Amino acid sequence: MEKVKPKKHLGQHFLTDLSIAERIAQAVKGHGGVNQVLEIGPGMGVLTDFLLKNPQELYLIDIDKESIAYLHQKYPQLGDRIIEGDYLKYDSHQALPEKYAIAGNFPYNISSQIFFKILEEKNRVTEVVCMLQKEVAQRIASPKGNKDYGILSVLLQAWYDIDYLFTVPPGVFNPPPKVNSGVIRLTRNSVAKLDCDERLFFKVVKGGFATRRKTLRNALKPFGLSEEFKSHPMLDMRAEQLDVADFVFLTQQIEKSRGANQTV
Repeated sequence: MEKVKPKKHLGQHFLTDLSIAERIAQAVKGHGGVNQVLEIGPGMGVLTDFLLKNPQELYLIDIDKESIAYLHQKYPQLGDRIIEGDYLKYDSHQALPEKYAIAGNFPYNISSQIFFKILEEKNRVTEVVCMLQKEVAQRIASPKGNKDYGILSVLLQAWYDIDYLFTVPPGVFNPPPKVNSGVIRLTRNSVAKLDCDERLFFKVVKGGFATRRKTLRNALKPFGLSEEFKSHPMLDMRAEQLDVADFVFLTQQIEKSRGANQTV
């Protein structure tokens, strides 16, 4: 089999260090007894080799036709569990079970988009073990009050417990990226539903961080805060100082403000 060439337009950086691939695979714990794992962007199967040693049933998805052809040759036993497609656009109900975990070396240029898709699938995706740009990994795992803390931190931490596992240097990839990578694990928590309108919660979080330097009183003006709530001390804070529970509280207050305005 001829080797697959990494493609710049797909953001491909193939992992070459087997010990790191093994560590990533071993970090997949099968949370909640889930027995299926989807690997996103397997490339030439360096991580795949170790995921196949895990007890879970493995699925692969890759947008690269060359990788798909290579993977079919390398893993004929996987058959139709090798999926040619873009995870961002793929209807996971087509081939994946009701509950599944995710593993992979995410392309840097679409890693945030993958996480927003995972949020859409949060009631199905029980666990994520992935490698991505270190800055993004740190941001996702960051607690409130940290300069790295942002929109993805809050949204993902609402439904997942997040652990930053380890840092990976550029030299273990082909081609080497210009930055370090980080491996994180997301484990689905027990929250079935937030105590607020979840779509509004997303908008409030994004609105709060849209102008990070502004206080929430100013950042959230477009949401139509009630006169009574405008004096609340939480609005003197900035978005990075609030945790998930605080944003849920803010969303509840905005819901009340809107209800009051509609009544008037």
